[in-house]
Amino acid sequence: MFDSSHLHPMVVHFPIAIIMVGFLADLASLIFKKEKCLSTMGLYLEMLGVLAAIVAFGTGHFLTGDTLEGAGHLGEMHELFATLTLCTIIVAAFFRILIVYLKKDETYLKYVAMGIFFLAFVFVGITGFFGGMVVYGNI
Repeated sequence: MFDSSHLHPMVVHFPIAIIMVGFLADLASLIFKKEKCLSTMGLYLEMLGVLAAIVAFGTGHFLTGDTLEGAGHLGEMHELFATLTLCTIIVAAFFRILIVYLKKDETYLKYVAMGIFFLAFVFVGITGFFGGMVVYGNI
């Protein structure tokens, strides 16, 4: 029988992959400056990553119920880094949209946006790690 608490494990893989690939595309755009498509791809994946992170956070927060209560410290760390990931990717996306809107792509502001995006990259990895620890136990 399908339970709504199963939605969270089903959707969490999307923000992990989207945010990480988006950051790597942006990083590649700094190395291969002539390839403008990499920066555009990073931007689109960043926007998609925000949506995926909202869905993953929402399903985890509202639908998993008492699942994390028995996880103790690992569950708390997973929740903390999930919140940090969501906030960071939203700030990174907002900052990136502002840079595009103001046409400041070729300034130092792009590196600031990349720094914030890097934080989201790190936080989503840590969140996934703690989520795996909750599911599979203390390995």
